[in-house]
Amino acid sequence: MPRTAPFETHHRRYDAWFVRHAAAYHSELLTVRALLPWRGLGLAIGVGTGRFAAPLGVQVGIDPAREVLDYAAKRGVSVVQGIAEALPFSNHSFDYILSVTTICFVDDATAMLTEAYRVLKPGSELVIGFIDRTSKLGRHYLAHQAENLFYRDATFYSADEVEQLLLDTGFSEPVWVQTLSNPLEAVREIEPPRAGRSQGAFVVVKASRAPGSVHG
Repeated sequence: MPRTAPFETHHRRYDAWFVRHAAAYHSELLTVRALLPWRGLGLAIGVGTGRFAAPLGVQVGIDPAREVLDYAAKRGVSVVQGIAEALPFSNHSFDYILSVTTICFVDDATAMLTEAYRVLKPGSELVIGFIDRTSKLGRHYLAHQAENLFYRDATFYSADEVEQLLLDTGFSEPVWVQTLSNPLEAVREIEPPRAGRSQGAFVVVKASRAPGSVHG
């Protein structure tokens, strides 16, 4: 069952987070941008209020929470209500897929990645951004998970775990970038992305769907 209740009830509070934490948000946005393909038709899985899809030019977004889709639509994204594990799109529909802070909220991460693989064109790429469970911020969220309105039902992953999930579902050639090396409350200026992982709380990975693969 999609974990949408907090986002449906508290959508204004969720969208306002990006204003309250503008430096952290723009750090994340630049880090995603560093790996995002800039060609063709893109899909944002877990588009939310469109805070990433809209400024990055991702044309289509899907999310199970109707209320957040209204924000994304107003920001110019073509929205569809649905879940990541059962994407309502034909095989090989998209040139790239973006998914930011979504993998921690889906019921079945393997099913989400399998579906992403299916709807991507051969040779295309998936970009995932998330909070690394092993980072200082990730450990803070885990320690205070029951108190966090949005993350209390989340399943946090490490970078190693996400990479293994990608490889297990047929993706290859993962490339990593990272940001937010300081605690969230200490982020006052935009932090540029850095290559690799393990030093930043927010990590982004780009992985490829093999050209001509038999999967999907």
